[in-house]
Amino acid sequence: MSKILIIEDEAAIRRVLMKIISEENDAYKVEEAEDGLLGIEMIKNNDYDLVLCDIKMPKMDGVEVLEKAKKIKPEIPIVMISGHGDLDTAVNTMRLGAFDYISKPPDLNRLLNTVRNALEKKTLVVENKRLKKKVSKNYQMIGESAAISHIKEIIEKVAATDARVLITGPNGTGKELVAHWLHEKSERAKAQMIEVNCAAIPSELIESELFGHVKGSFTGANKDRAGKFEAANGGTIFLDEIGDMSLSAQSKVLLDFQENKISRVGSDKDIKVNVRVVAATNKNLKEEIVEGRFREDLYHRLAVILIKVPALNDRREDIPLLVDFFAKKISEEQGTPKKDFSKEAIKLLQEYDWTGNIRELRNVVERLIILGEKEVSANDIKLFASK
Repeated sequence: MSKILIIEDEAAIRRVLMKIISEENDAYKVEEAEDGLLGIEMIKNNDYDLVLCDIKMPKMDGVEVLEKAKKIKPEIPIVMISGHGDLDTAVNTMRLGAFDYISKPPDLNRLLNTVRNALEKKTLVVENKRLKKKVSKNYQMIGESAAISHIKEIIEKVAATDARVLITGPNGTGKELVAHWLHEKSERAKAQMIEVNCAAIPSELIESELFGHVKGSFTGANKDRAGKFEAANGGTIFLDEIGDMSLSAQSKVLLDFQENKISRVGSDKDIKVNVRVVAATNKNLKEEIVEGRFREDLYHRLAVILIKVPALNDRREDIPLLVDFFAKKISEEQGTPKKDFSKEAIKLLQEYDWTGNIRELRNVVERLIILGEKEVSANDIKLFASK
């Protein structure tokens, strides 16, 4: 069912439009508003697939309705209805975001073609938004616990913004999954998410890795090289284990936050970048600040949005879902039939002390699938889980 709103102060024109559109397709549900003010209220309170709006109306004219509606529900296509003297205005409304315009009195074929095309556009816009919100199967966050539900809610609110995010939590909890969700649900998803493990790069090379370098800037710099920030331009850079970054690199990252530009090592030339920064750490950065190992000003720049990922021991109710997910995924990867876990086996897994968190759970599930029988039993858990 497609919901269509007609905003028109002339009752005769309103009746004609409603009759033509309603009789064209039983799936069209047509509603009416006699002026722009009422029309805006209806748009606020309903989900319409199409709005047809007159230009000259009392209380609020069509141009103002168009501008307000685009702020409230930007995805709704709006077709302007123009009288003979309104043609120039109607053309100008196209620049303001109108889908099209039709003249009075409406031509039947022109009207219906415009309606069909506008509704098709709305369907495509909605589908495109749905696909953008769909996260790759490789980066699903499995769980229905209060903690995981809270994280998902934060991501839904924050993903569409460019706010910097700091993700904290023990090793193996899935901090990188949160980063991927943020990226894939954002408008930056069409660009790259570049991952940098700050703990894996020697401190003397971290600046070159992040910001690039020019030829001859240090021993081994045989040619100019772009850094990760340049590679992530237009997208997201994920600074994993940022608590292990050197203080000098922290200073340069802070400068990038302030000015949205970087300079390669050995160069005084600024390079403009448009990058969203998501960082993660398993360290307590406030303690690191006290010890002088992390810049307080950088912490406050990073922690605009703070997401804490809980240890698996703090979300044991999610273990059955995680086991089922890993069992399916591993069986597909191994090309073997999926193995079920008995209730007793699941109970033992929920009671286990998961010091390695989700990463350890996945390894245990994989071991049990490879070594266990058709159904993984409590005895299998006792035999293989702790090895």
